[in-house]
Amino acid sequence: MALSSVPLLPRFGVSSSLATFSSSPACTENGFGGIQRLNIQGFTVLSRNSGRLWGAKHRFYRAQPNGRRFYCGWTKVCSVLELQQTNKSPDSNRRPQASERVNLEDILAERGACGVGFVANLRNNPSHSIIQDALTALSCMEHRGGCGADNDSGDGAGIMTRIPWSLLNEWFNKQGLPALDEANTGVGMVFLPKEEQDIQAAKSVVSNIFQQEGLEVLGWRPVPVNSSVVGYNAKATMPTIEQVFVKVTRENTTADIERELYISRKLIENAVVSEEWGSELYFCSLSNQTLVYKGMLRSEILGQFYLDLQNELYISPFAIYHRRYSTNTSPRWPLAQPMRFLGHNGEINTIQGNLNWMRSREASIKSPVWRGRENEICPYGNPKASDSANLDSVAELLMRSGRSPEEALMILVPEAYKNHPTLTIKYPEVIDFYEYYKGQMEAWDGPALLLFSDGKTVGACLDRNGLRPARYWRTKDDIVYVASEVGVLPMDESKVIMKGRLGPGMMIAVDLEKGEVYENTEVKKHIAMGNPYRQWLDENSRSLNPASFFASTLMDGEIVLRRQQAYGYSSEDVQMIIETMASQGKEPTFCMGDDAPLAVLSQKSHMLYDYFKQRFAQVTNPAIDPLREGLVMSLEVSLGKRENILEVGPKNAAQVTLASPVLNEGELELLKKDSYLKARRLPIFFDISKGLDGSLKKAINRLCEAADEAVRGGSHLLILSDRADELEPTRPAIPILLAAGAVHQHLIQNGLRMSASIIADTAQCFSTHHFACLIGYGVSAVCPYLALETCRQWRLSAKAENMMRNGKMPTVTIEQAQKNFGKAIKAGLLKILSKMGISLLSSYCGAQIFEIYGLGKEVVDIAFCGSVSRVGGLNLDELARESLSFWVKAFSEDTARRLENFGFIQFRPGGEYHGNNPEMSKLLHKAVREKNENAFSVYQQHLANRPVNVLRDLLEFASDRPSIPVGKVEPASEIVQRFCTGGMSLGAISRETHESIAVAMNRIGGKSNSGEGGEVASGRFGVTPTFLVNADQLEIKIAQGAKPGEGGQLPGKKVSTYIARLRNSKPGVPLISPPPHHDIYSIEDLAQLIFDLHQVNPMAKVSVKLVAEAGIGTVASGVAKGNADIIQISGHDGGTGASPISSIKHAGGPWELGLTETQQTLIENGLRERVVLRVDGGFKSGVDVMLAAAMGADEYGFGSVAMIATGCIMARICHTNNCPVGVASQREELRARFPGVPGDLVNFFLYVAEEVRGILTQLGYEKLDDIIGRTDLLRPRHISLMKTQQLDLSYLLSSVGRPKWSSTKIRQQNVHTNGPVLDDILLADPQISDAIEKEMEVKKTVQIYNVDRSVCGRIAGVIAKKYGDTGYAGRLEILFTGSAGQSFGCFLTPGMNIRLVGESNDYVAKGMAGGEIVITPSDKTGFVPEDATIVGNTCLYGATGGRLFVRGKAGERFAVRNSLAEAVVEGTGDHCCEYMTGGCVVVLGKVGRNVAAGMTGGLAYLLDEDDTLIPKVNKEIVKIQRVVAPVGQLQLKQLIEAHVNKTGSTKGTAVLNEWEKYLPLFWQLVPPSEEDSPEANLEFGDRTIERITVKSA
Repeated sequence: MALSSVPLLPRFGVSSSLATFSSSPACTENGFGGIQRLNIQGFTVLSRNSGRLWGAKHRFYRAQPNGRRFYCGWTKVCSVLELQQTNKSPDSNRRPQASERVNLEDILAERGACGVGFVANLRNNPSHSIIQDALTALSCMEHRGGCGADNDSGDGAGIMTRIPWSLLNEWFNKQGLPALDEANTGVGMVFLPKEEQDIQAAKSVVSNIFQQEGLEVLGWRPVPVNSSVVGYNAKATMPTIEQVFVKVTRENTTADIERELYISRKLIENAVVSEEWGSELYFCSLSNQTLVYKGMLRSEILGQFYLDLQNELYISPFAIYHRRYSTNTSPRWPLAQPMRFLGHNGEINTIQGNLNWMRSREASIKSPVWRGRENEICPYGNPKASDSANLDSVAELLMRSGRSPEEALMILVPEAYKNHPTLTIKYPEVIDFYEYYKGQMEAWDGPALLLFSDGKTVGACLDRNGLRPARYWRTKDDIVYVASEVGVLPMDESKVIMKGRLGPGMMIAVDLEKGEVYENTEVKKHIAMGNPYRQWLDENSRSLNPASFFASTLMDGEIVLRRQQAYGYSSEDVQMIIETMASQGKEPTFCMGDDAPLAVLSQKSHMLYDYFKQRFAQVTNPAIDPLREGLVMSLEVSLGKRENILEVGPKNAAQVTLASPVLNEGELELLKKDSYLKARRLPIFFDISKGLDGSLKKAINRLCEAADEAVRGGSHLLILSDRADELEPTRPAIPILLAAGAVHQHLIQNGLRMSASIIADTAQCFSTHHFACLIGYGVSAVCPYLALETCRQWRLSAKAENMMRNGKMPTVTIEQAQKNFGKAIKAGLLKILSKMGISLLSSYCGAQIFEIYGLGKEVVDIAFCGSVSRVGGLNLDELARESLSFWVKAFSEDTARRLENFGFIQFRPGGEYHGNNPEMSKLLHKAVREKNENAFSVYQQHLANRPVNVLRDLLEFASDRPSIPVGKVEPASEIVQRFCTGGMSLGAISRETHESIAVAMNRIGGKSNSGEGGEVASGRFGVTPTFLVNADQLEIKIAQGAKPGEGGQLPGKKVSTYIARLRNSKPGVPLISPPPHHDIYSIEDLAQLIFDLHQVNPMAKVSVKLVAEAGIGTVASGVAKGNADIIQISGHDGGTGASPISSIKHAGGPWELGLTETQQTLIENGLRERVVLRVDGGFKSGVDVMLAAAMGADEYGFGSVAMIATGCIMARICHTNNCPVGVASQREELRARFPGVPGDLVNFFLYVAEEVRGILTQLGYEKLDDIIGRTDLLRPRHISLMKTQQLDLSYLLSSVGRPKWSSTKIRQQNVHTNGPVLDDILLADPQISDAIEKEMEVKKTVQIYNVDRSVCGRIAGVIAKKYGDTGYAGRLEILFTGSAGQSFGCFLTPGMNIRLVGESNDYVAKGMAGGEIVITPSDKTGFVPEDATIVGNTCLYGATGGRLFVRGKAGERFAVRNSLAEAVVEGTGDHCCEYMTGGCVVVLGKVGRNVAAGMTGGLAYLLDEDDTLIPKVNKEIVKIQRVVAPVGQLQLKQLIEAHVNKTGSTKGTAVLNEWEKYLPLFWQLVPPSEEDSPEANLEFGDRTIERITVKSA
């Protein structure tokens, strides 16, 4: 395929400052389909025949001294229009006072991810070449960064170095000033205000404080900059940049000088808070050692902007560099990185809790080094700053207090040390260190690659999950490099003597003064040996011993019933939740989503927990997989006083450790008696005998005072209890969540929170969500006494006895029932933590990872301050009323003799209203089957008269125009093209349903989602290149409305022969889609996946599906900058085939809020024109479509209602494979009952479109385009809600303007392009295009660089489009040399044989369907290939065929979700063969932990020379055995022979040469589906060996 047919057409206007060249360069035609190379000022630029570049990227080549071209990056064009934005003053950098509360809104506004690295000279020799290398490497990571809407303002780039004294002295010399005294001078890099009088005022404050501190100000140096290279938005907020020099005379040591400078900076920060220009003063650095140059710049602009960086006198022995990709594009220069100590690529998920706890520590932090000045350096965090800035701030505090940089990061970001085979055996002292600190400092949890330096040490460490790439290498001339990617610098491979990668929790440190490199365990062992941590733990810490469960009931049935009624239990809660957990030990599963009203809109009373929705990870950070990667997670809790973190000593270890936060009554008694904890019980009841109003508030105030008094009196454990011998009618219990939140916040405000832990002894807690809420708002452990009593009562009931006797339920003892309940709660808690990407319960505690829907400011401020509650709601008196409505049931004579069924989960007559109810289904079936307009009117009337069910029911239209004739309104045939159906996979629903929906959507010109959408993009089961190239759109399903932050699972009984064939898997084997997409750990990974999909199919639009939650606008900005074509916002009420009940009910938000936030954020950031906005979740009518349109949506998704229209009767048993009408079953006899035809769905959509036309007619508008984004056409309905009249809809009705383009223009724009790519050059080569067209053979050699991403993906797409997955008979042999970018060889097809001599980054062979990839280092390396990491993480992801041979080691998650590919590699990181469903993997070296987790198919052969493999294997599914079957031995040998033949591997050769010695050292990992295969089963013996031929490509 020639390049001219690739759509590189004009898409967006690119700002002229970026891409129009005024010079008239010499152009050289090179035969590549009109691509020319333009030589401009030493750069070569790829362009199409014009002076202006179109598309998403421009590629630059940097001229090297030796004349060799070297890519240095892409300029990213990130938006449609040059928007003249009015930039708000960045007051968001204002520093908080010590008492300022931590607000989730501030945290959500700033998230980021990035590319980072460092260069360091081990001999401590400073040179300018270090700076040049850092700038070159930075430019080669431009694709890991983001740009603003002006196409030109980077999200941030920066560099940290040693102070270049010679450069600064030259300036001092020119000014006629004496040279600087390097030992005693501090240099500050300062962002000052823009206005002259403000600059003078700021300098005056700075100088005065330095003078008060006894420091002499030597001068201010204006930093020379070239502002002409700065983007429009960045220039609008560009500060005045100067350096200040101060002499520190009173201190002698470097540490004391740095401390004095730190104190001075803190005093300055606090002094300017109240000034109008206060937020404009910012110290990038103030140090005697290091200097930071940074700004809102793109990578390649940094060195052009700061002229110092071009000066030969700028020399340093090291440089840390950083390129930021912020998901929020509001220009803020201070948030560029590196910070003062760290460069951070990642996201801290627990930041709100971390900041709350740091605020709590302010009262207790003391250290002699501060000489009594601790109060002057508060606060230690700033909620208005980014998570990176806050982590930097706390790390800086620890360092300035005497900790080494490595120790500070071990405390803040500990590795997953529990059950770690290497640490346990070889480095127990490192475990002791982590154990000592676990109760003192909650981990700053989340994906993080951290680079750090104090000027003397430079290093890097990775978070416990290893979710950011980090590679390192060392050369003969003693230079050490660390980077997010390899290939960022031109490198003579013969000089490289070491290559490696940082794995999960690992650290590397370079001691510049000693000239040593310390790898992970060396660093940690050295630090851990510094104190006798084991002795301190043995002498002071204690673990709570488990107590037995009660073996009999404590109350009679009548009393239990009354208690359950008083505390808000329903029969559904008891039967579907508590009893299921007690009998099965796991959370109950349900289906079809949540179609009941939000608690605040409901006419039924709800427990307080129901107003809270769990937050979840999407895009900027990944969810974790609690099923398969539980080794990084822990539910441990520490109770007791948390001592001064700056002091190291035995008393800090004096805490009580709980294995989990779930306590039984016996364990609670043990804690009460503990002499160290001095527990104090605080009853939580409120008195209504003198009236309800004000009573709850008074009781909470009294409770907080009692807690205060108890802590001051020496108690280290507060027990909040609603247990009473007798319940009193006038003394209802305060909701435990309200009580706990209020006490937690009160103690923080009063500086007492570190002195005591809080536990809840409560009846009001029985589900995983309840536990999560309590822990999230500060409770350390819970004794759910009434839930445990309910388990005991159930086990002794006649019903349970009968079911066990009849074999309908497993037999459990009374103790086992309670244990099962606890087990289910713990598993559920792990799942809830994991969906937010949090590993440790200790970090989740107090982190407030929730949003509130329906509580007013009064309630939020007293107990949940900092949490988002966008629509307001109940006040304390209204909440008291709701609590009382439960309480009175326990004392009423006419209360039923059994629990009421509120119908919150299952629809039932008289219960809670459900949107998808039987009457609605019947009315709809009648209308669409009979094509009866009157019947559809009855359906519309039913919806119009329903109780308030969703937020949009509170709104109505109010037009500013007279109505118009319907004939003037756009036809229904146009409107239906905006309709889409939800992603329901074939497997979850039947073939008949799937096909009916697809046919119907094709007829009306809408879009049907095959349901492999999310699965396509992330290479899940059986997605092939042919599948991809034949799609019109490809959806990346980041999250699903019904269960955001979780994966899917197709139960084995639904994987029929047909489904297995479609998905390249085995019948009857469950297909598990884990929560994380294993190729999306960050916003830049998502941008890469979008790039992959645009690469393989440049004609398909790429859609990214997100779920509504606070902060979604920020995420959507990042997605838009990542080059997505469509963003889909799903509401929490979307359907699902199967999910835990707590996920369906308690995660995700209403799409109305998510859509509003996304629309507004995109418009504010000038990105709205780039993307189509699609919305779905509970759509049923034209009214829903119109309301969504007014809030900004261009397209509308219908899921559950489309199924209902085709015959679904909402039986809600999809997860069982027993659907009575064959809609969601794979059973043949049930599918035969399927009643639907495509025409029914066509009728439904035409009726909806006509309803839309009717509303447009009434409003006086001719087309949907005219009302999209017009929130001014909406107003609140006059409607009386049962619980409160204080809902605030202003957020939904607000507007920040409309897009510059119409919705139709946005929808009709061309597919976003990847810009000029290497594949286009290859496809334009006549020999390659002929070889594809005529199925010939061709050989080519090509140079490749790290900016060449997804190479071969587009070629594979062209072949797949023409020949399918297996039809191509030609052969392309391409030899690449150099460092390949991400996704090398993605989606490869048979007939493509690719060889890379060099190295590669992440995602090699992603989605590979055939062909062969061989990767070897160059011949002249200075390192041993089998010891070096030469490919990155997540290779062979979702591969459905082909072969991969790697001479060297791979990173984490090798062969994750591999379906059929075969591979040989010489070592891997953690999680090798995870979720593999087929194929074969041979590893000729060491592997990391957690091998074969979730592996349900395929085989693995692992060489174990030192007998260390067994503890590293996840034995949940696979069997481990020696290779005994002759067919297996043959398969193994032939693969190694092929490997040696292709790569020349010395390791492979050694194995073959001594086969008899090595064969017994191999282990074979065999999942159950392979146990009877001839390769794994000796019984097949020699008789089959002749008949078996090992599969080859």
